[in-house]
Amino acid sequence: MSREKRSFAQETCVKSAGKAMQKTGMLWPGCRVAVAVSGGVDSFVLLQSLKIRQGIVPFHFEIMAIHLNPGFDEKSHAALLPWLARKGIPGHIEMTTYGPDAHSEKNLRRSACFRCSWLRRKRLFELCGQYGITHLALGHNADDLVQTFFMNLSRNGRVDGMSMNESFFGGGLQLIRPLLLVEKKFILKAAKQWELPIWANACPSAGNTARSSMSETLEHLYAVSKDSRRCIFNGLTRWQLEKNSASTDLSLEVPLPDGEGADLTAD
Repeated sequence: MSREKRSFAQETCVKSAGKAMQKTGMLWPGCRVAVAVSGGVDSFVLLQSLKIRQGIVPFHFEIMAIHLNPGFDEKSHAALLPWLARKGIPGHIEMTTYGPDAHSEKNLRRSACFRCSWLRRKRLFELCGQYGITHLALGHNADDLVQTFFMNLSRNGRVDGMSMNESFFGGGLQLIRPLLLVEKKFILKAAKQWELPIWANACPSAGNTARSSMSETLEHLYAVSKDSRRCIFNGLTRWQLEKNSASTDLSLEVPLPDGEGADLTAD
């Protein structure tokens, strides 16, 4: 059987996920990976990429999709189940009231985004325990890594960023971000080419968050020189690879060439 032909953007997502997996020892034989699917472009591309990588890696691992509808539109995820059925991917879909509750008077101490995110993360951890999941995969990308780094630096005075592979609960669960080397622009192109059934974000705070504000601020930094964006992406993605590769055998891996991190690196 001939391999499905993939575009440059699609191949970037699939190969970069593979690079992150290899360099950080992300997966192992028999592991069970739950993908947190929001319905946005990043998590859907992550799910598609992991499905493809199932046929590439030299060992078996399982994947399933978990979607927690935040409660703004109970029909928004209607296309997800048929898509999962066609792909042969098991899924758990659950209605919640996390979004409306976070935007109501029930939440007086934290921002709506913080509260909703905290509730979703807590429930995802519970479901991972229920299903015997070993890995929880999130769709954060290279743009998210850069935004988080500068938000931590400017708001909290910390030099820190998202990890590709980190342990929770004494090693009982790995939180992984296989697309952390991929720029958003490639994810957007790949999603369109794969014709993924992405749905619109009905949250009233969408596009009006601290992360979206930082994204706008960073555009000014990228404009400092023609190479600023590439250098920032290369530096931070290389930093995360080195940080997360400490316990792996680097002699078996292909180094990240200078000037290519942005191309081979993205709800």
